[in-house]
Amino acid sequence: MADDTSGAASVRRAARREAQAYRAGSDQPLVGYAVTAASYAGLVAAGTLLARRNGTREAAATVGPWDLALMGLTTHKLSRLLAKDAVTSPLRAFFTRFQGTSGPAELDEDVREADGRKAIGELITCPFCMAQWVATGYAFGLVFAPTLTRSAGAVFSAVAVSDWLQLAYTRLQQAQD
Repeated sequence: MADDTSGAASVRRAARREAQAYRAGSDQPLVGYAVTAASYAGLVAAGTLLARRNGTREAAATVGPWDLALMGLTTHKLSRLLAKDAVTSPLRAFFTRFQGTSGPAELDEDVREADGRKAIGELITCPFCMAQWVATGYAFGLVFAPTLTRSAGAVFSAVAVSDWLQLAYTRLQQAQD
């Protein structure tokens, strides 16, 4: 038993040394990143197992070009909404600090450094990072509730297109001045 404990301690020490060498003096929360990646993998595994048990695993194979376009627009809009929108700031408040605005209808927030919040804060304030989670949720939505998922996707896609048109309209107005 003592050998197992010393072996585990040796592995932990080696992992800490490698993490410090990787960080090169930065404050990268590698443990938090590992937990986040493991959580994602666990959720995907759980969703896959549930789909198999329900006999719905083949539904994902029916994703066509229109579904992919809807999924892409929805993922874009929902990721930005979750990561940057003022209305969703209460969801991010525990992990971030308000800094100001960063663009039309978007907030600038700094990630909190303390209490292990950094890894989650970085995930939930980055629309590129959120996109992976949103797209995965959408894919599982197509497996478990395709009609509802497509309907919600149509709403978010319409809002995304509307946002782009609003920005283009504003630019055209500014160009006229």
